[in-house]
Amino acid sequence: MSRHSAGPGREEQGPRRSYTDPPTKPRRKRVVLADSRAPVTRLRTVIELEEQTSYGEELVRQLIRAQFKQAMKFWLATLAFFLALPALFFFLPQLSQTTLAGVRLPWLVLGLLPFPLLFGVGYWYNVVAERQERDFVAMVEK
Repeated sequence: MSRHSAGPGREEQGPRRSYTDPPTKPRRKRVVLADSRAPVTRLRTVIELEEQTSYGEELVRQLIRAQFKQAMKFWLATLAFFLALPALFFFLPQLSQTTLAGVRLPWLVLGLLPFPLLFGVGYWYNVVAERQERDFVAMVEK
């Protein structure tokens, strides 16, 4: 029987490797820690944010401050609107005597208007806050 032909109970074997052959080395892998094409300032800003340094904390604090100011503007506008309605009905008594479907206008306006108005203000604030966050991310990525 030849070495390459398999007989009963024998499997065909390929060329034998001697123990003196050096083992094959695994292929080298390239490890990239940062994108070398990224600007240094962007990388530095991202690191500042991740490590929560004083500069990174100040950037986040500015974002939170801007969102808080915007929230206060929305709150004050909504509050002014709701405080103006009773004053409007007080100073224009003929308007407060108007009825729609048997219900006086002040009850309709003060009972039904707040819900869609508050929903709209909340939605609008959410859009503005997301825009501020996108601007913040764009500033960090520059």
